[in-house]
Amino acid sequence: MKFVIQRDRLVQAVNEVTRAISSRTTIPILTGIKITVNDEGVTLTGSDSDISIEAFIPLIENDEILVEVENFGSIVLQARYFGDIVRRLPDENVELEVTTNYQTNIRSGQASFNLIGLDPAEYPKLPEVTAGKSIQIPISVLKNIIRQTVFAVSAIEVRPVLTGVNWMIKNNVLTAVATDSHRLALREIPLATEIDEEYNIVIPGKSLSELNKILDEGTDSIEMVLANNQILFKLKDLLFYSRLLEGSYPDTSRLIPTETKSDLVINAKSFLQAIDRASLLARENRNNVIKLMTLENGQVEVSSNSPEVGNVSEKVFSQSFTGEEIKISFNGKYMMDALRAFDGADIQISFSGTMRPFVLRPKDAENPNEILQLITPVRTY
Repeated sequence: MKFVIQRDRLVQAVNEVTRAISSRTTIPILTGIKITVNDEGVTLTGSDSDISIEAFIPLIENDEILVEVENFGSIVLQARYFGDIVRRLPDENVELEVTTNYQTNIRSGQASFNLIGLDPAEYPKLPEVTAGKSIQIPISVLKNIIRQTVFAVSAIEVRPVLTGVNWMIKNNVLTAVATDSHRLALREIPLATEIDEEYNIVIPGKSLSELNKILDEGTDSIEMVLANNQILFKLKDLLFYSRLLEGSYPDTSRLIPTETKSDLVINAKSFLQAIDRASLLARENRNNVIKLMTLENGQVEVSSNSPEVGNVSEKVFSQSFTGEEIKISFNGKYMMDALRAFDGADIQISFSGTMRPFVLRPKDAENPNEILQLITPVRTY
């Protein structure tokens, strides 16, 4: 195998596929990047068996030659070393040549590296995701869905299914739900693609976080293909595979209160800033406990107390408050994560009791489930 390639395009592809590679894998060859060259271009593959990413660099793009191939072939190179090498190469072009026993020479300018490669035949085949249902979704919408839900997945693998985000597709509506049993994040959007079937899948939170880092707002839409126990996200020159989590996701609809005793309308940005300041002293506590109390004149008091550090209180003006007085405690980090999902808009917080979960929604939301955040209070004595 021998070819010359633009260094910048190679670096971009290496950075993309490296996101799928884990140093903790039990399969040694998966610590490497598979490089395959054929008459169409160069394909780089990275995988940890849960996530697989394939980046493609065509021979010619927009009448510009990106790759010049002398011999076809493939090789697997250690991702850690190969990535560090190509990022530091001095010239705008890189020549890569594989000789006997998988010896690989990488040349650029006056720099020359020799790496010992691995047998590409031992690299696991990527999952087959071709016969599934295809759905088009705008990238900006997908990034919002991920950003507004993925933070609420469980970090503890006691119930593995809760480490993922539940995607349900029914009546051409996609509903994404994440919960760690202390909080819940929900986002609902109508789909442009006509879908007859119903889907109920759980995508690992880690997969969605990595996908979100790769996605570029500049591109229009992405194609999702659902099949077997895999989901494939297809871009022009990038394929992102993720396995799906097994098991039944709990029915979270019954967690959302149907009756409210009090409603608070407040600006998410100013409320977030007040919670952030109160958290400065609450971080020492195990649950980062913040207290919220309604006052007269439409004000609310945000406070926290740490016996070893001190205490803080701040009055915040709300736009309106109706119903019973509120005295409630909650995890400050959970509240900040939830408030960031609203991008600084005005929100309505609905309370149904001191020890009952409360719900945050956009003010005057036409669809009550368009964006919904639910938090369980902390019991304080």
